[in-house]
Amino acid sequence: MKPTTLATLVCLALSGSILAVAPVHADTPAAAGADQRFRAIYQDEWRWRVKQRLASDDDAAGEAGGELARVDARTQAARLAYWQAVLHKLDGVDQVHLSAPEKINYAVYRAQIAALAEAQRFREYEQPVNADSAFWSDITYIARRPFKNAAEYRTYLAQLADLPRYFGEEIANMRAGLARGFTPPKVTLAGRDAPLVAIGEAKDPRDTVYYTPFKSMPVTVPAAEQEALRAEGIKLIRDAVQPAYLAALAFVRNDYFPKARTTLAAESLPDGKAYYQSKIVEYTTTSLSAGQIHQIGLAEMAKIRAEMQQTMAQAGFKGDLPAFLRFLRTDPQFYAKTPDELLKSAAWIAKKFDAKADQYFGYLPRRRFAIVPVPPDQAPYYTSARGGPGIYLVNTYNLPARALYSLPALTLHESAPGHAFQMPVALEQKGVPPFRRSYISAYGEGWALYCERLGSEMGIYETPYETFGMLSYQAWRAARLVVDTGIHAKGWTREQAQAYMHDNTALSDHEIETEVDRYISWPGQALSYYLGQMAIMGARAKAEAALGRKFDIRAFHDTVLQMGAVPLPVLEARIDAFIAQGGKSPYATAR
Repeated sequence: MKPTTLATLVCLALSGSILAVAPVHADTPAAAGADQRFRAIYQDEWRWRVKQRLASDDDAAGEAGGELARVDARTQAARLAYWQAVLHKLDGVDQVHLSAPEKINYAVYRAQIAALAEAQRFREYEQPVNADSAFWSDITYIARRPFKNAAEYRTYLAQLADLPRYFGEEIANMRAGLARGFTPPKVTLAGRDAPLVAIGEAKDPRDTVYYTPFKSMPVTVPAAEQEALRAEGIKLIRDAVQPAYLAALAFVRNDYFPKARTTLAAESLPDGKAYYQSKIVEYTTTSLSAGQIHQIGLAEMAKIRAEMQQTMAQAGFKGDLPAFLRFLRTDPQFYAKTPDELLKSAAWIAKKFDAKADQYFGYLPRRRFAIVPVPPDQAPYYTSARGGPGIYLVNTYNLPARALYSLPALTLHESAPGHAFQMPVALEQKGVPPFRRSYISAYGEGWALYCERLGSEMGIYETPYETFGMLSYQAWRAARLVVDTGIHAKGWTREQAQAYMHDNTALSDHEIETEVDRYISWPGQALSYYLGQMAIMGARAKAEAALGRKFDIRAFHDTVLQMGAVPLPVLEARIDAFIAQGGKSPYATAR
């Protein structure tokens, strides 16, 4: 029997009155029993997930020890069986009698487990590399964390010793994927071996990212112990880590890259139509088809182009859109001369938001963020920026590709009130199960893109060029709906996708190439942004119309953010409840 899709599961959960205004209370016997049964399921599964090194939990600190996650085929098959069993257990939960908070948790959790099971069913672990990232780059996170004491350094050394085993299992998975044609398209892999070269061929282990924790060690570690730990670190990097990177380099250059598939579409993969639909469901939390999404993208692009024409007129430009795009891509006034200039401009924009924050948000997160350049080994193929708790990464590679007129929109998206604001708000919520900390792309990216539009209301865009930069970014995300579905369901070529992006956005050619390759090798993820924003904007319009003068933008934003990442139908249902409750802030009772 075909597994139930993520969107179907969300709809099933919502059909049980997930956010009914008059819910069954948790103190009734039926609600207490249903809640207890459901909590036992997700608490047991989460503990298992932590032990599997698939998640981290402050309450389970130290459990993981020095072993990296196991990723071999046998372990992966066991994970599929485990998550399918969890789904079966969830079928036995009486949703009608869940308390209101647990109804929300159920919708989020069921969708999450269904997505995890689907990824295992399609054996996505056999493709641990794409144009955007790879296991050999992702694993470097173990070296980028701050260490507080000698015990944490010893755990890190054990992880370095375990790295060859981990790399061997990942390469075995890639061989299995290669044998059945489940690889990224060959055209998207060019140059993606650069991090393997940088680490594997480094002359001195101290020149690799894995030595980073030893450059500055806490004073709580005695000097003699520091020297011993450093010496052991150098030895392990030289004798374990670098040989593993060189073995992976030889494999990808001699076997994997040359034999990777030449087709682009996800639908050309084994069971490709079902696979692509599973990614649509995962990344949009809807049951829309590829054809429906493609048409939405075309319609939205037409609206944005009309706004672009108005903004061009405000700028006093007399030519047509292609001429204006050429002007924006080539005039030196729009580009930073040095990396520091780009970073400082980003910092200035972030501080402009700080002056407006309390006018648009009642709850402000305690967590601050740093503005940091993308590491040089990742920058050539990295996106323009990324943000999250405590950090706003800005790509300073190839400055002629990093337009200053787009920087305000980019900063609002990645820093505050986007990712580096939304994620800390979610993390600061009390009494939320740990699985609710997981990221849901349609919500998180939809919120960040909404923040770009919000910049117009906040007065962040000071020139028509900056407004056009925002509109270009809106067009970029609307174009993703067209391009992603075009590539993966409609037979588009790489050149066709690049041309569409070139004609409809002000992105540089470098950004267009890296972005299109990302969409080709990461099906569905690009769809989450614009569809998520549309859901948030639609919910806001509904609340404004229903509440009239009682509508408070701060209360609306607090309500959206207080939930953390949830499927879009859950968010929309929460705003219906927000309207029914008179537009009150979720923090009103705490003040």
